[in-house]
Amino acid sequence: MTARPESKVAGVVAPLCVILLAIAFWAAIKWVFDVRDFVLPSPGGVLSAFLAEPWPFLEGCLATAINAASGFAIATVLGIALASLLSLSRVIERSVYPLTLLFQMVPLIAIAPLLVVWCGYGRPAIVASSAVVALFPVIANTLSGLRARPLALDELFSILGASVLVRWWKLALPSAVPSIVTGLRIAAGLATIGTISGEFLAGIGGKGAPLGVLITTALRNFQTDRVIVCVLLSALVGFALFGAVSLTSRLLLGRFLRS
Repeated sequence: MTARPESKVAGVVAPLCVILLAIAFWAAIKWVFDVRDFVLPSPGGVLSAFLAEPWPFLEGCLATAINAASGFAIATVLGIALASLLSLSRVIERSVYPLTLLFQMVPLIAIAPLLVVWCGYGRPAIVASSAVVALFPVIANTLSGLRARPLALDELFSILGASVLVRWWKLALPSAVPSIVTGLRIAAGLATIGTISGEFLAGIGGKGAPLGVLITTALRNFQTDRVIVCVLLSALVGFALFGAVSLTSRLLLGRFLRS
């Protein structure tokens, strides 16, 4: 069943109205309490900071997007591969799965210095930071989906003498697609968070510096308007990555539902 045009319009108009209300509330707080610019700049001041010198922000946004997409891609491949390996045996799962919890339980800020030591400053450490944060949701959701395959079909594949690889490719993986998509959607946001965190510590300044470096530089100079520009652009990177995952998932789910 396709969505009606009215619902599609409402799906676009409603978020825009909320955004406009948030901007109006922001401007009202600034005006009523006469907040200083270095504490809370006005919406117009933030826009002026971007328009006055847009290229460093756009180049930083591109660098951060590349870092986040790279870390997300690594987390996707490793997460699905590790979850597939764990699903082959309960003994392997019980032995290895608790170790994967370290990716979720250990704070990134605690291991980020080690990533710099191991990978060096710049993109390698930043991408590693992004991948580490995004890895666990992919593993957990993929493993849950692989374990949830229909038992009747699993028995049928066993009767037909299907190999482990065939059973994984033809039965387990297609059944796990909805769970994998859920994990990837969570990982998309976490990958952006991990990227910005990695850029705080391992980012390199100069031309094409990523958003995390621009944020720390602006904070040192009390340029709060530039900080907010970078924060909004980093959120845009996260939304773009999430949207790409959602679009791809619709195509994949549509394919498996038709098959």
